[in-house]
Amino acid sequence: MSQTIQFYPKKTVLTHSKAVNLTALPPLALYIHVPWCVKKCPYCDFNSHELKNDVSDIEADYVNALLVDLEHALPLVWGRRLVSIFIGGGTPSVLSVHAIERLLSGVRARLPFVSDIEITMEANPGTLDNAKLKGFRDAGVNRISLGVQSFDDGLLKRIGRIHSGAQARAALDTAYQLFDKVNLDIMFALPEQTLEQLQSDVRTALTYAPTHLSYYHMTIEPNTYFHRYPPKVPDDELALDMQAFIEQALEDSGMRHYEVSAYAKAGHESHHNTNYWQFGDYVGIGAGAHSKISAHDGIIRQARYKHPQRYLDAVAQGDAVETFEQLSAQALPFEFMLNALRLRDGVTVADFYASTGLGLMDLQPALEKAQAQGLMEKQADVLRVTDLGWRFLSDVQTLFLNDSP
Repeated sequence: MSQTIQFYPKKTVLTHSKAVNLTALPPLALYIHVPWCVKKCPYCDFNSHELKNDVSDIEADYVNALLVDLEHALPLVWGRRLVSIFIGGGTPSVLSVHAIERLLSGVRARLPFVSDIEITMEANPGTLDNAKLKGFRDAGVNRISLGVQSFDDGLLKRIGRIHSGAQARAALDTAYQLFDKVNLDIMFALPEQTLEQLQSDVRTALTYAPTHLSYYHMTIEPNTYFHRYPPKVPDDELALDMQAFIEQALEDSGMRHYEVSAYAKAGHESHHNTNYWQFGDYVGIGAGAHSKISAHDGIIRQARYKHPQRYLDAVAQGDAVETFEQLSAQALPFEFMLNALRLRDGVTVADFYASTGLGLMDLQPALEKAQAQGLMEKQADVLRVTDLGWRFLSDVQTLFLNDSP
């Protein structure tokens, strides 16, 4: 593969010899990053920063910067409608209701929405009350994602959460009254967590008859407090027992395991996250946000400056984009499969062609290896991972990286 690299102020542009040609454009979403938290969790490697001052001192300037950032991105997506918006972080619910109102009305003034747009906002139970949740709903948020992580006070303290089990339950009580769609996020394999504690968390979650539940295995990531000072966590065998209990209990409750870490009742799958997994497009605004945007002649990725003040300064100077990459056709099999293989239903060859302009032959070497190892299967036009493949998903995805032509 021949490649030239040209250097521009504040960014690197990669161009490649083999062109990407698309016959249609995928759905378009918007991701908005709010980089502040009340307290940085010891396991978190996201771009989040503890608030040093009252959020009211900075939120107006940050919302202004987000809207200017979006305006700068508009030429890349002229004529396209947003199918979903996701306000993530950090902890977006540290912002005031007024800030969220200004933000969403500003986005609506700059980009058209589909009629049934899904607008999701992440929230921490320790930053909420009934009035605030109602205010977010009235501002336009129609899906709330609550980072509960556990209902056990001792476990919550060990992982540095600012809320209690009682606050988590109170937030859920209100959320299910106000929103038709609620994402309940919980973690397992927490420091010193027992199988009995995990089972209690699952049973408590199911008392709410959740329509969407994400269950994440806590991992020790580089550049985190837990990486520097590792806690005692359940061993692999216990973690697998926990995962097996989760899967069986949620399946028995009528939830479908539709993505590696996500379960949902029919019709309650996350539209925004599914768009990611199906290799849809998204504009990312805010500190450290990423974008993936298709045009008929290629696909680009962007990343904004990560540090909040550096981001604000860059927006003021006219360009918050720190890195810019034009994806090559050679990179697309891995880029596509990195996302699509997370879906239980898999993807069709037609989906792969529509999203990348490539065909089955571009996947064949890696696909044959995965099938030979029992990690993937092909039925008619559908490609999906097997049960074994889901247990070793990163290995399956890596096959497409190593075998990209």
